[in-house]
Amino acid sequence: MAALLAAFAAGPAAAAGGGGPQVPKIDWQPCGEDFPGLECASAEVPLDYDSPKGKKTTIALARVPASDRADRIGSVFVNPGGPGGSGVGLVLEGFGQFLHDNLDGRFDVVGFDPRGVGASDPLHCFDSEDDVDAFLSAVPIFPYERGQYRPFYDHYSSLADLCLSRGERIPEHMSTADVVRDLDLLRRAVGDRKLSYLGFSYGSYLGNTYANLFPKNVRALVIDGVLDPRLWSSGRQIESDRVATQEEFDEFLRLCREAGPACAFGDGKRTAKRWEKLARTIEEEPVDLGDDFIYTYDFLIADATGAMYSPEIWGGPDGYGAFLDFVAGAALGDQSARAKARSVRRGLVQAMSPPEPEPDYDNGLDAYFGNQCADTEYPDSFFEFRAIDRFARAGSRFGPYWWWFNTPCAEWPVAKDRYIGPWTARTSAPVLVVGNFFDGVTDYAGAQATSRLLENGRLLSYAGWGHTAYGRSECTTEFIDAYLLEITLPPVGTVCPANPNPFLDVPDDSLAESTHLVGLPPTGALQPEP
Repeated sequence: MAALLAAFAAGPAAAAGGGGPQVPKIDWQPCGEDFPGLECASAEVPLDYDSPKGKKTTIALARVPASDRADRIGSVFVNPGGPGGSGVGLVLEGFGQFLHDNLDGRFDVVGFDPRGVGASDPLHCFDSEDDVDAFLSAVPIFPYERGQYRPFYDHYSSLADLCLSRGERIPEHMSTADVVRDLDLLRRAVGDRKLSYLGFSYGSYLGNTYANLFPKNVRALVIDGVLDPRLWSSGRQIESDRVATQEEFDEFLRLCREAGPACAFGDGKRTAKRWEKLARTIEEEPVDLGDDFIYTYDFLIADATGAMYSPEIWGGPDGYGAFLDFVAGAALGDQSARAKARSVRRGLVQAMSPPEPEPDYDNGLDAYFGNQCADTEYPDSFFEFRAIDRFARAGSRFGPYWWWFNTPCAEWPVAKDRYIGPWTARTSAPVLVVGNFFDGVTDYAGAQATSRLLENGRLLSYAGWGHTAYGRSECTTEFIDAYLLEITLPPVGTVCPANPNPFLDVPDDSLAESTHLVGLPPTGALQPEP
């Protein structure tokens, strides 16, 4: 731990000349005995780019150095999404080595914690993890019963005051535009003339913003699991969220039905009806899973949404399909199914949780809102939120889950220097835009829209399921690797075939590779027990 903390000590900055911000000098040091061969550092960047010579904030970095020094191309920066996900953690916990090897050791793979995130001058809204848990458990995951809506709104909207009244400097300067300006300074600090970048989920919005603010500085830019920047920046992401998860969940049910006995939740042609019956049953009467864990409707919908991130967890005796089957049994009074459901769920939560952060409590929740509320202006009244809830609910059962999570932004001022478009730049090299046909988090329409908006964007499609494609589909992975190495684009209209039915082709250890954890929210895809 001491070695890792020492590696994040800020180094001196080198003058950039003129009146612009200084380019930081990065002093790479070993990350410690827990991370052999990996290097860590930190960099000082302007807190406010309107005052580039003024106060600084610190950005934490980690890298897997290129092993092929003779043919080294440069650095490739990575971002795992969120917002609030740790690029340092992504690199240290296995993805950095995975990408390094895929790129033949010709790049330094560099992860960074965006300002306010993880080890980068983190935003704090609470004093401890216990305080975070207490805040989350005070209300449902989202409101769904009469009498829950106003208390939920009042509670979650109070988060803005919790975060902004602590005297910290960073909340006013956490917009994606500021993160992108940091990234361009980091590009210069590692000595790259132009940027190579691979970003997932929210990392696609970060990459898209970079492409539009610094279009001449792009060497190779890949965005995977792509947000439509017009929806995200305007607060209209619910137009996607209200239907995207349902579209993938319909595929989950279809594949379950087609898998026959291999999917425990399957009920032949009645599989979809079985899900609807289960949802209605739990909405009316929660299921007791034992030890005071009452499995309520909000947990059912949140779990179903989380499971759509990774089809690798759908099949097998410990998969999400088996879990639903046990819950259905428990709802019918099968006492043995209660313990089985709880045991399987605990395994799924553990498999889909991000690594424990060091040295601080996980500020992923704080950082999510610090960035998202800085970027996007949401309605500022309960009545407007309630009206849009009806729109979200008309889209699917999943719409309200996504919509009400935005409530803290109702009382949170947007950043004065946020970027809201245009999104139509012509970059110095083509941008590779990667989208899955059935991505319940960032729908395929977001990738299609982005590839059309960018003057020289190229769309690569994956005909399968889950959130993001790199490391999930061998075909898309090979195309992305070739592009990063040689700036070789896939042919126009390329569609990579879907993997086999995940209920029939269950990996022995489906989430052992950290490649499947990119794009997850920083707090994990599945909610822990209250």
